[in-house]
Amino acid sequence: MRLYLIPLLFCLPICLASAQEAATAQPTALPATEPAKVGMSAETLAKVPQALQKLVDDGKVAGAVVTVARKGKIVLNEAVGYADKEAKRPMETDSVVRIYSMTKPITSTSVMMLVEQGKLKLDDAVSKYIPELAKPQVYAGGEDDDAKFEPAKREVTVRDLLRHTSGYTYGFFGESYVDKQYRKALILAPFADLEATVAKIGKQPLLYQPGTHFNYSVSTDVLGRLIEVVSGQTLDQFFADNIFKPLKMNDSGFFVKEKNHERFVNNYSLDDDGKTLVVGDAATSSQYLKRPKLLSGGGGCVSTAGDYIRFCQMVLNKGELEGARLLKSETVESMWQNQLPESAPDVVMQGLKRKGVGFGLGFSLVYAETSASSPVPIGELGWGGAASTHFWLSPKDDLAVVVMTQRMPFTFQAEAVVKPIVYAAIED
Repeated sequence: MRLYLIPLLFCLPICLASAQEAATAQPTALPATEPAKVGMSAETLAKVPQALQKLVDDGKVAGAVVTVARKGKIVLNEAVGYADKEAKRPMETDSVVRIYSMTKPITSTSVMMLVEQGKLKLDDAVSKYIPELAKPQVYAGGEDDDAKFEPAKREVTVRDLLRHTSGYTYGFFGESYVDKQYRKALILAPFADLEATVAKIGKQPLLYQPGTHFNYSVSTDVLGRLIEVVSGQTLDQFFADNIFKPLKMNDSGFFVKEKNHERFVNNYSLDDDGKTLVVGDAATSSQYLKRPKLLSGGGGCVSTAGDYIRFCQMVLNKGELEGARLLKSETVESMWQNQLPESAPDVVMQGLKRKGVGFGLGFSLVYAETSASSPVPIGELGWGGAASTHFWLSPKDDLAVVVMTQRMPFTFQAEAVVKPIVYAAIED
């Protein structure tokens, strides 16, 4: 393990110096401080890397990075295990990883910037900007040639896309008629660009009437196309100009910059036995080494823990970081509110209802006591990515946590071991 815990109880002067050196080496990181200065226990935080190392030792993940910030200061920044297990190349705190669906909050933030600029409204019909999505049909039962449809009672809105109540789906989670149609149409196939992809989505039926149910879906990819249409920029250029550059997220984007190839991490999956980690996408030959044709606002970006903690801190600061203001504070506060309908207020993933967890404008959020095994504060925001990356924010505690692994299929294992320790470390 490579330790950057600030401070270790028995080597405070050395660790503070190391933190200063790390800050110099990684200018995009937030300032570091002693945990006690922001009301956290260094002794308790030291258990976080131990827990992650056990996941590595048990063969659950090849490596992991964890970054914890409180009151705008980093109190834990550590890597364990390997970026390339076979080559024994260690995971580092600045390793570049695929963040998949952690791209979604970036896309949602971009949309809210355009809302603030008056270029679109939350309750606008998306078809106002993308005519291919007009007059959707809703699946009403039956299979194959006997499938029935009915007109949507209203158009899909921008708000629906942000909160996943559009009626769209993904195609690889469920076995519904609509999911099967998505698979047949090769929705999100990498050989099509974003414009063509969204046009394909418009030809598919909706799974639900718009606004009635949460259903995790390609909604955020449609938002990506909406950004392009409204801004006149490609999605990658909009992100670069309006998110990554202002926030100094220098290692984030839709592909790994050439100078960062050596810092890119293998993505691992499970062998046929379901127990052994094998390379699923090698860092040396990955499609992420070059700009993709499909710029997926729902899951296309790479980043680092340091870059993403800066994005998280901007959200905690209600739209601002180090003088760069992306959104008004009241806009961010609206993103933190549960936007799901009262009749179906909970997130449902793969048929499992997450009681007490709703969805705002780009984030999941805890709005009531949950069924989680360990206590989670009401108001906690977060999401994750397909390769088992995670982030969560607690505005009440002024806390941001990013955990990066590269293991598919998605698992909550890293979040599950880190989260209770981090909350237990809060002393004030």
